[in-house]
Amino acid sequence: MDKQVKRIGVLTSGGDAPGMNAAVRAVVRTAVGRGIDCVGIRRGWNGLINSDFFPMDASSVSHIIDKGGTMLYTARSMEFMEPAGRAKALATCKLLGLDGIVAIGGDGTFRGALALSRQAAEAGEHLQVVGIPATIDNDIGCSHYTIGFDTACNTAIECIDKLRDTMQSHERCSVVEVMGHRAGHLALTVGVACGATAVIVPEHPVDYEADLLEPIRRARLAGRTHFMIIVAEGVEGGAYSIGKVIEEATALDTRVTVLGHIQRGGSPSSRDRITATYMGYEAVRLLAEGKTCRVVALQGENYVDYDITEALQMTKSLDQHTYEVMRALTGVH
Repeated sequence: MDKQVKRIGVLTSGGDAPGMNAAVRAVVRTAVGRGIDCVGIRRGWNGLINSDFFPMDASSVSHIIDKGGTMLYTARSMEFMEPAGRAKALATCKLLGLDGIVAIGGDGTFRGALALSRQAAEAGEHLQVVGIPATIDNDIGCSHYTIGFDTACNTAIECIDKLRDTMQSHERCSVVEVMGHRAGHLALTVGVACGATAVIVPEHPVDYEADLLEPIRRARLAGRTHFMIIVAEGVEGGAYSIGKVIEEATALDTRVTVLGHIQRGGSPSSRDRITATYMGYEAVRLLAEGKTCRVVALQGENYVDYDITEALQMTKSLDQHTYEVMRALTGVH
């Protein structure tokens, strides 16, 4: 018979994403509703190593569902990557009597949770872990959607709409770099939504003539005097390299804007609040049922869960239909 879960910890790790607070809120309130104590762990896995924690109840997560960032703070921990660091973290878990941990973040967060659970088992201890995918890059292979993506898209679109006003006044070419180190999901979605002249993503090698310069020329022949190019940060050479190519080939006054970390901030959208709430609820349900080493995921409209090892092996390709739509609307064939 599975051991009854009496106390769990919750942490956020890696890059922050709008909606993390909503997920923390859902974890705490779902746990309290099931009679499970909840402990907030500050600064990710570092918090377990350094005993940086505090008890949480329903009132401690009031009025945070609309807040960006994470009330638990976040960090990346090199020490946790070593067995000695994880041993310190396990000592904290044992001291607090934690039966499980909900880890909110990306692939690195899930790898940490898996390593901690395995090391606990090797030491004869039992520690359940469940991961919740939260990253604005939307690059978690097992889940169609990750917390923070919609808000980041909306933030980028708002910035680009404002940038378009001034760039259009000067008849310039705008090259805007959005986040997405290894994945172009954000760039592609933003590009379609703002009517970009071209979108450059790391998943597709850049043919400068066909994918970049020719769409600009066609737009100019159609009477356009301002051009918007969206570039994912993971593209080789980055936005400044793209801007230089455009200026040298077309003589257009080309300006580069890197949106940077502004995309991670701001009040989460309704989609991110709702997704985070459901995922937080599901994570606690899994722990209460004795499940461990699972990742909550969204497949279509359904919330499901995967073994962490399986989840980490899954990959996500760029939405081909959206990519084809983008190319059709920019006249790229």
